[in-house]
Formats: sequence, C-alpha cells, structure tokens
Amino acid sequence: MHHVKSITQNFITIVEEHSLKEFGINTNILDTNVINLAILITLLVYVGKQAVSSLLDNRQQKVLNSLQEAEERQQQANVRLAEAQTQLAQTQIIISEIKKEAEITAQQVRESTFNQGKLDIERLVASGKVSILSAEVQVKKKLLQQVATLALERVLAQLKSEISAKMQSKIIDDNIASLGGKL
Repeated sequence: MHHVKSITQNFITIVEEHSLKEFGINTNILDTNVINLAILITLLVYVGKQAVSSLLDNRQQKVLNSLQEAEERQQQANVRLAEAQTQLAQTQIIISEIKKEAEITAQQVRESTFNQGKLDIERLVASGKVSILSAEVQVKKKLLQQVATLALERVLAQLKSEISAKMQSKIIDDNIASLGGKL
C-alpha cells in the first residue's frame, strides 16, 4: 500500500512539472534516448526470451512429470482397487461358506441334542420303570413279611387262647415221639 502512494505522488509531481512546459514532440533522437531504448528493449527481448523460454520449458517438463506420476499413481490405485475388489469377493464367498457351515453345524447340534435328550428321556423312563419294579418287589416282600408276621401273631394268639395245658402237653409228646423215631 505504501508503494502505491509513493508511485502516485511521484506521478503527480512529474505531471505538475511538465504541465508548466508546453506539450510537444521532441525530434532529437539523441535527446530522447530512442537508440538507448531500442537497444535496451532488444536486449530484454533477446535475454528475456531465453530466460522465459527456459523457465517455460522447465515448467512444462515439471507439469509433464507430474502428469506422468499422477497417471502412474492412478494405475497403481486401479490395480490396488481391483485387488481389493477381488479380495472382497473372496472374503464374501468365505463368509457365505462359513455361514452355511455354521447353519449346518447348528442344525446338527440341534438334532444331536434332541436325539441325546430323547435317549436320556428313554433311559430315565427305563430306569424309572426298573426302580418302580424294584420298589414294588420290595414293598411286596415287606407286605408279605408283615402279613406273615401278623398271621403268625394271630395264630399264636389264637393258639394261646384255645390250647389248654393238656393239649400243649399232648402236642409236645407227639412231637418228641415223632422226633425220637427218626433219631
């Protein structure tokens, strides 16, 4: 901003100085420095042309190199993308196979568990039947023992009430006589 003000002030100063003079064309070639200006412009065009041409060539080469690098990176990216898509497809195939295997395994486990449960139930039922039969046998034995005991007790009680001392003596003598003959 400071440079703009400085240039503007210089221009105003030059215009003010020349406004006092008359306006006209100076035809003196040496006074106007036309030759110096022509030489200067020629040198600038010649040297500047080479410098600008060299700069433009360098810039063009850099742009071309950048484009080639970008194309190479794009090709590499395309190759990686294709590889990634292939890997993704393979991964999806593997995932679907794993899902199928998991479903099959789950079905087999369900069936195996069901069959095992069915076998366990059948075993428990058979074991329960055996236990019930065993308990029935034991209960029958106990009942028979109790019935026999009760029957003996009744018979003894009945015998005690019905047998007199005379009858007891006769039974004992008969039993001794029967034993005596066998001895």
